[in-house]
Amino acid sequence: MSEPKSPTPSPGDTYKGWLFKWTNYIKGYQRRWFVLSNGLLSYYRTQAEMGHTCRGTINLATANIAVEDSCNFVISNGGAQTYHLKASSEVERQRWITALELAKAKAVHMQAQSDDSGDDCPAVPATSGQGGGCRNLEIQSTLRTLGSKVEDLNTCNDLIVKHGSALQRSLSELEGIRVAGDMGEKMRQVTERATLFRITSNAMINACRDFLSLAQNHSKRWQKALQVERDQRIRLEETLEQLAKQHNHLERAFRGATVLPPSFSNPALAHKDKKGDASDEEDDNEFFDAMEEPAEFITVPADPKYHRSGSNASGFSSEIGMEDQSVNFDELSLASNPESPQPLELEPVRQRRTRIPDKPNYYLNLWSIMKNCIGKELSKIPMPVNFNEPLSMLQRLSEDLEYYELLDKASKSQSSLEQMCYVAAFTVSSYSTTVHRTGKPFNPLLGETFELDRLKECGYRSLCEQVSHHPPAAAHHASSEKGWTLRQEITLASKFRGKYLSIMPLGSIQCLFEKSNNHYSWKKVTTTVHNIIVGKLWIDQSGEIDVVNHKTGDRCHLKFAPYSYFSRDVPRKVTGVVTDKDGKAHYVLSGTWDEKMEFSRIMQSSKGENGTEGKQRTVYQTLKAKEIWRKNPLPEGAENMYFFSSLALTLNEAEEGVAPTDCRRRPDQRLMEDGRWDEANAAKQRLEEKQRIVRREREREAFKAASTPEEGTHPDNYQAMWFEKLDDPVSGETLHVYKGGYWEAKEQGGWDVCPKIF
Repeated sequence: MSEPKSPTPSPGDTYKGWLFKWTNYIKGYQRRWFVLSNGLLSYYRTQAEMGHTCRGTINLATANIAVEDSCNFVISNGGAQTYHLKASSEVERQRWITALELAKAKAVHMQAQSDDSGDDCPAVPATSGQGGGCRNLEIQSTLRTLGSKVEDLNTCNDLIVKHGSALQRSLSELEGIRVAGDMGEKMRQVTERATLFRITSNAMINACRDFLSLAQNHSKRWQKALQVERDQRIRLEETLEQLAKQHNHLERAFRGATVLPPSFSNPALAHKDKKGDASDEEDDNEFFDAMEEPAEFITVPADPKYHRSGSNASGFSSEIGMEDQSVNFDELSLASNPESPQPLELEPVRQRRTRIPDKPNYYLNLWSIMKNCIGKELSKIPMPVNFNEPLSMLQRLSEDLEYYELLDKASKSQSSLEQMCYVAAFTVSSYSTTVHRTGKPFNPLLGETFELDRLKECGYRSLCEQVSHHPPAAAHHASSEKGWTLRQEITLASKFRGKYLSIMPLGSIQCLFEKSNNHYSWKKVTTTVHNIIVGKLWIDQSGEIDVVNHKTGDRCHLKFAPYSYFSRDVPRKVTGVVTDKDGKAHYVLSGTWDEKMEFSRIMQSSKGENGTEGKQRTVYQTLKAKEIWRKNPLPEGAENMYFFSSLALTLNEAEEGVAPTDCRRRPDQRLMEDGRWDEANAAKQRLEEKQRIVRREREREAFKAASTPEEGTHPDNYQAMWFEKLDDPVSGETLHVYKGGYWEAKEQGGWDVCPKIF
């Protein structure tokens, strides 16, 4: 196997490559991937193991490096650890020896420097300003880096002197040789030392180049930082002068008025009044902080002219702020008219429960179950209820409606682009309930249903049905009196990989608005559950979503950034851009999927400087960001109730009149909620065995029907009770659509047609 050519090692850089390591007398030398970094030599079986499994590490600061022959060398730290290593060639061995000597010299120097100056290093004062402290730390870090580079140069210089003297001695000995038999051995030594001298010289050149590049880069940064500080000082002086003028103006206005003018008592009216408004001067000088910098684009404050109270730069007046003002005007008119009609008495709605029994603390040997599940489909693994939460997957789908108000607001929007912002925020809000929900929902049985009737409280009702078992698929339909319909069909593909669990929703979600006939569709991102075996479970959402308006061609591209220990971005960050059919950007969305989302109107866009990967970023000038969605706080004691939200606590509450196939009637789920987990496990196994028997019976019937070709059916071609499979002409997708009849059957009590699955 040919070895890739390794780069010339340089001080302070990570050096990687393949070496052969002696294991035992049976296996001999085995090929391993070695990594030299920060004075530590580590090895792995493969390069893929670098992220999670290190097979061994040795500290070079206390290690001895010895050369055995042309390709072999030994690294030992005094007997506790000894690595017998072999390179593929003599040149490769020399590269590793040079890199190891450089790393060892640097590690020894850093250790001695740390021991000498550990007690003398002054701490940063606690009272320092945040900005000044950060700048001081940055300067100190830069100085330490430059000092380290200087030490690298000194180390390279010492090694060059050492290897140069050895080469000179070899040349002198070569001149004195007269016997031809010794010529070959001496020539080999000279060649070896010349190669070592060349490698060390190249390392010296690389170290000089790195030092020069680093010094030049930081010199430019410091000059730019100095100019920024000067500009900031000028702006602060101007702001201070402006505040002093405004303060003086307000004092004169207060002294000369006995009663506050209407513009001060009603901020909304003050915003409408252009004459004598003291905030005009503020609007002309109003700037806003830039939002968090995403990967594809940058947002900066728009020109101040767009913020003037009299301008309508957006082209329409249905921004969130204007909508809030209209609400205030309605309230004022209602309060000022004593003859306004009193609100009708509403029919009292049902009081929903706010607590469920606390989750019991039962011990379970996790590895005894999980070790046999690696690589299998999650839906085919018999799991005890200890891993579950007392909700079905159908109920989890219904939780997407927790923030139905976003769709209510979207149905009132006059602009399709503004409506797209609400739909995109609704898409993100459906993940907010998953941040602490590490329990697995119950797999629904084939034909199982769940209704969520909130027509009186919230103006909507929804129905879910399990329409397929292999692969598991659920259909969902929700309709609202406010003029929107939500339908989705989700097929879950999940894999357990030993350390994490990946859940990939493969279905599609659609939202239709009656008033505008706008038809939206999107898909879900991948959910990953980390630390399945060891550590605390945590959930992450990652991927991209394209929300498409099939009528207008508008599109919103949302990006869910995966969590990274080394990222400086906000965890669980989501960014998005709303564009029209021509690709012109109109809105920027930013926030996190577990807390809130904000949107900003784009006033101007331009191409900016290249990013870290050489890709040119787009710079958006935006108005001030407005909050469009915020997560509801969890109820008190949620940590003892599976971290359920207020809506989730009510989903499994017993109700009269629901279908016999409803999740609320499922015995194992009810027993688990009551804390009777042993009985729940027995009931769960009984239901799963009953489902297998029904499936085998369906297979036998399908086999009999296959004798007649026109009547042949597949055993998985289950005919859903309340949904039918149709082709959507707008989106071009095939999905199960609600065919009606459920709510009429509920009113008439006609549940005789429902199968008995529990």
